Amino acid sequence: MGEQLTIGELASRTGVATSALRYWEELGLLPAPARVSGQRRYPPSAVGLVGLVLLLRNVGFTLREANGFIEARSASGDGWRELYRRKLTELEQRIAQAQAARTAIAHGLCCPHEDLLECRKFADGVEALMSGASVEEAHDEVHSR
Repeated sequence: MGEQLTIGELASRTGVATSALRYWEELGLLPAPARVSGQRRYPPSAVGLVGLVLLLRNVGFTLREANGFIEARSASGDGWRELYRRKLTELEQRIAQAQAARTAIAHGLCCPHEDLLECRKFADGVEALMSGASVEEAHDEVHSR
């Protein structure tokens, strides 16, 4: 059977709490381990699988999405590439939103009014948002006048 890791050893090697490892097992991110005297025993390859989940989580995948990636990776084909494409599109949208938010905040800091609520451009931006514009659209609308 070779080297097997207890859940505590897996947690120690990966920096992931044992409670999280158990939860990941419930979600199907980690395969159900063998049991020896009722204790979980993981193969050394589980360290790499935990690392994969951490990587996916750190680049923006939810645990549910990570599970889909792991399942797609296990199946034949390249379904995982579609998951990556969707996540890339989502991240690009979030980056654009963050950049628009950054620009709006930077403009707010440059506003000559003591109280932003007295600023006509700020009020126009809020009005544009309330009309359904995104932060980016509202900013562009206010600053194109």
